[in-house]
Amino acid sequence: MSRPSAPAPDGALDVTVVLPCYNEQDHVVAELERITGALDASGLTYELLAIDDASTDKTLVLLEEAQVRFPRMQVVAFRRNGGSGTARRIGTQRARGDVVVWTDADMTYPNERIPELVQVLREDPTYDQVVGARLTEEGTHKVLRVPAKWVVRKIAERLTNTRIPDLNSGLRAFRREVALPYLRLLPPGFSCVTTITLSFLSNQHDIKYVPIAYAKRSGTSKFHFVKDAYRYVLQVLRMVMYFNPLKVLMPVALGLLGLGLVKGVVWDFPRHPFYFPVNTVLLVLCGLIIGSMALLADLIVRSRNDS
Repeated sequence: MSRPSAPAPDGALDVTVVLPCYNEQDHVVAELERITGALDASGLTYELLAIDDASTDKTLVLLEEAQVRFPRMQVVAFRRNGGSGTARRIGTQRARGDVVVWTDADMTYPNERIPELVQVLREDPTYDQVVGARLTEEGTHKVLRVPAKWVVRKIAERLTNTRIPDLNSGLRAFRREVALPYLRLLPPGFSCVTTITLSFLSNQHDIKYVPIAYAKRSGTSKFHFVKDAYRYVLQVLRMVMYFNPLKVLMPVALGLLGLGLVKGVVWDFPRHPFYFPVNTVLLVLCGLIIGSMALLADLIVRSRNDS
């Protein structure tokens, strides 16, 4: 599915790598070396936007010192912490590359494979995004995190009718012009990667998943299990509601309506003909109200112009 896009900034490049950095002083330089080394060897024209998200350690100092070594890198410094989603959104808006790559600076993702992901998009125009699908989970709270992410992923698959091997991988490459209309939907936190995945899938933009290894992160994780898991679930429902509200609301409406009708016909009517208790009436009315809301929301979505 094609969309009109804003013109790319002057001096367009093949690739822009957006690298959010927050308190990564112990390994950020090593990550810069790995990314630039792989891209230099690939022959792609590129820029690296290292976005310091108001780090409280020496990350910004190290980034600024490294600019001499990495002339294709630009450092963007936030005065206050905006979250990885904000950093990725602003980086994508400023990007000059036809393809934008999102990744992390914590040594977890195989960033030496960035050219491989970009090459998929260059060779196959039918794909608009390539995602590095992790083969293992190495994050904190692994016992709770794995089943929680599985449940959220299954909800997303059910609501989008698409198999999603990895819903929230932080390593991905996508066409900038396709992503531009959806940047305003990105939340400030980690669920921005979930949002960009669902935005593409909900609008028939094909995504290819490439299996990748996933290493244990360096430094301290910024992931908070309860808060971020809740945000993931909420963001999945929000995005599907935004693009296809019938998927969320109509099953609830039909379930309540059917339950009310079955209760009235099978249980209430034989016991008290033509008398229906308040709870039966409420089930039917709630079903009708939610169904009406679903149809109205769908009408709004279909009449909305997102270009």
